[in-house]
Amino acid sequence: MIRISGLSANPLFVLAVAALSNTAQASNLPFETISAEIDAAPLERLLDGTVEAVNRATMSAQTSGRIAEVFYDVDDYVEPGAAIVRFTNVEQQSALRQAEAGLAEAIARQKQAEEDFERVAGLYESGSASKREYDQALASRDAAGARVNAARSAVSTARQQVEYTLVRAPYAGIVTERHVEVGETVGVGQPLMSGLSLEALRVVVDVPQQAATEVRKHRSAFVITDEGRVEASAVTIFPFAHSASNTFRVRLELPPGQFGLYPGMFVKVAFVVGESQRLLVPAGALIRRNEVTGVYVVGDDDSVRLRQVRVGRTFGDRVEILAGLRAGERIATDPVNAGIYLKTRSAQNDD
Repeated sequence: MIRISGLSANPLFVLAVAALSNTAQASNLPFETISAEIDAAPLERLLDGTVEAVNRATMSAQTSGRIAEVFYDVDDYVEPGAAIVRFTNVEQQSALRQAEAGLAEAIARQKQAEEDFERVAGLYESGSASKREYDQALASRDAAGARVNAARSAVSTARQQVEYTLVRAPYAGIVTERHVEVGETVGVGQPLMSGLSLEALRVVVDVPQQAATEVRKHRSAFVITDEGRVEASAVTIFPFAHSASNTFRVRLELPPGQFGLYPGMFVKVAFVVGESQRLLVPAGALIRRNEVTGVYVVGDDDSVRLRQVRVGRTFGDRVEILAGLRAGERIATDPVNAGIYLKTRSAQNDD
């Protein structure tokens, strides 16, 4: 029969990461054991943070017109460069054709002006044309060239206005808000659609000024999610305090990945603010049965007992033990084999 002992060990309320030293596998045991030891580790302070997207934007109209099509709605995923809104472009196409016609006329006049200049220049060299006639032909040629450049600029502007009638997404993301409907007439600067990218996220935290010095000193933080702890890839501390709350804004960049987080969510953030002591065991050494959490403790005589423990925070692949285990005690790293071994020994004793 398996017996679960209570919290008979002295409670260990400690505050830092523990080192676990491997011991030699007991000669009579079919599983490995380790000895729990206390060591220096980071001391953390928990604060509330808000998740936000690094890339978020509201696309606005860069030309006026009537909305012909809206290709996406709220919560739709948009590929980079995909068309999201199309305007009617009758006026823009007409302006483009007019600009192209003006360019063709300017090029024709430039060609004529160059021919006139060459003719007058030949006459001027032979003495048959005056200096004034030569200067007038030269000015006409240069003016025609300037008109061609102006016409080309007008064509580029008209083409750009045509392109503005098809609004495209600047990057991949999710549509968060739709500001227009089909048939609506919009002007320059009017919002069309808002969106954000979930590929790059960060967390913003307001840190009290009492903790700001230590946060600035260590610049290390972890975001606590349902999937575990995520270490911030960069910690940016604003160089001024908010006048109303006397808090410093801290921005935590997250590594690539979604981590089950969405913009606007509240999360817990653990800032490293110093060092203290903790007793940790591998998470794989814990066994959970209903509301009971325990470890298999191995005595000096290789006896095995399942002991209930009280756990604290999780640090990577290790869990903090608050009560139920003393430093230096041996525990089984494989609770499955330890449980089988204990059942076998109990059955043998019953026989």
